[in-house]
Amino acid sequence: MSVLAVAEHRNGEIRDVSFELITAGRELAEDRGEPLHVVVIGNPVDHFASELNLDGVDTVHTFDRNEEFNHNVYLQVIVQLVDAIDPSTILLPHTSNSLDFAPALAVRLNRPIVTDVVSIKTEDGLIVTREMYGSKVETTIGIRSDRSVITIRPSEWDPTIAPGKAAVEAVNVSIDEDAIRSTVTGFGEVAAGDVDITEADVLVSVGRGIDSEENLSLVFDLADALDATVAASRPIIDNDWLPANHQVGQSGKVVSPQVYIAIGISGAVQHVAGMKDSDTIVAINSDPNAPIFDIADYGIVDDLFDVVPEVIEQFDL
Repeated sequence: MSVLAVAEHRNGEIRDVSFELITAGRELAEDRGEPLHVVVIGNPVDHFASELNLDGVDTVHTFDRNEEFNHNVYLQVIVQLVDAIDPSTILLPHTSNSLDFAPALAVRLNRPIVTDVVSIKTEDGLIVTREMYGSKVETTIGIRSDRSVITIRPSEWDPTIAPGKAAVEAVNVSIDEDAIRSTVTGFGEVAAGDVDITEADVLVSVGRGIDSEENLSLVFDLADALDATVAASRPIIDNDWLPANHQVGQSGKVVSPQVYIAIGISGAVQHVAGMKDSDTIVAINSDPNAPIFDIADYGIVDDLFDVVPEVIEQFDL
């Protein structure tokens, strides 16, 4: 028995969630006294294997495929690898890529699947925690089967960075090319030139308190002064004032920057679900009872049109 973590990459780089996945896998493997295996599929696998050779990993399995991502290939490789190493738990990131094939993987292997997990414990079996109803409720689920598939929410585990001494092995599998019904020609960003808000160290996020699209220039001026990236709550996206890839929240992206500045955002649970794990949260809102202040590390109760220009001036000195 073992734990198998499926790493993810994009545009030639291992994604941060893969290093978080190794942390979750290492903790689970240590609790159960099982080895931790990591598999990476794609190209360049030698470079990927070197990055994933981290503390707690026993074996890194590689499959060289000159393709960004193909769910048919991932499914075939992992199913055959599972036959070889028999992992008790298969861990994947809770991302669009993994969700494209994880359910099919669970069906193919006849295993239960639990998605968007924020905590894993070993107590008379496997106990996992999911958040529901806009993070209002935590649900604890006992997995009765001794074999399962789990996707973990990004930013819930610290990334593993310490180097390891894992063995690196190429996966000896046979791909049925006739079963591959799609071709991946490349990866396209939602909006060319935009920075992925999930990768930003500092986010300046704007809500309905900005009043009009014309006032967004004030937020962009602040972001320029702080060398930050602009994000938004759902009302801004619904009004078509910013592209959808800027949205933070339950129906947007989950972020965990070093600093999150919430401007004119009330703090509805749907939004909080996407940013509550930020290291430092600064809220600017004229309503002293706004829920955002319940989770903010620093709060300014004042008109954002008075506060933001003052902040910009301080950083432009």
